[in-house]
Amino acid sequence: MNEIIKKNGIMFGVVIGLFSVLVTTLIYTIDLNLFTSWWIGILNILIYISISIYLLVKTKKELKGIFSFKEVFTTYFISVVIGILISTVFNIILFNFIDPAAKDTIKELSIKFAVEMMQKFNAPSDSINQAIKDMQANDQFSIGQLLKGAVFSILFSSVLGLILGAIFKSKPSERV
Repeated sequence: MNEIIKKNGIMFGVVIGLFSVLVTTLIYTIDLNLFTSWWIGILNILIYISISIYLLVKTKKELKGIFSFKEVFTTYFISVVIGILISTVFNIILFNFIDPAAKDTIKELSIKFAVEMMQKFNAPSDSINQAIKDMQANDQFSIGQLLKGAVFSILFSSVLGLILGAIFKSKPSERV
């Protein structure tokens, strides 16, 4: 594997992971209600995509414009996996060992948020009651759920990586 790809993938993976830890820590310390805020989620996604694009632009420049689809995907994938693993380990420690009560508070806030949204969309009360029951039975911050979420994040990120690979790969004329 090319050293530039490995170095940049690892470095940006650590950046993504630390950014995620910072955001989680800030939300945790400022207001747990922010965990249910949709705009925080969208802002996070936009920042992650921006960091990933910067990573790929930087790596392509360091490779003097010769960047195959496989190299683009590999660079991105390394960074995403490292970032997700750092974030997941932090969440496991925070919500299962440091402050397990926080996950119960966030669960209640999430249920309240979901009920309010369903009521806004005139969902039948049976659907609302079932959603409450399902959410109460689910511990989204358990170690198993966090690991399962990490796997789904990696899968979703892989799809994004394929798209970015198609965008950032060198054109045939650039490879000569």
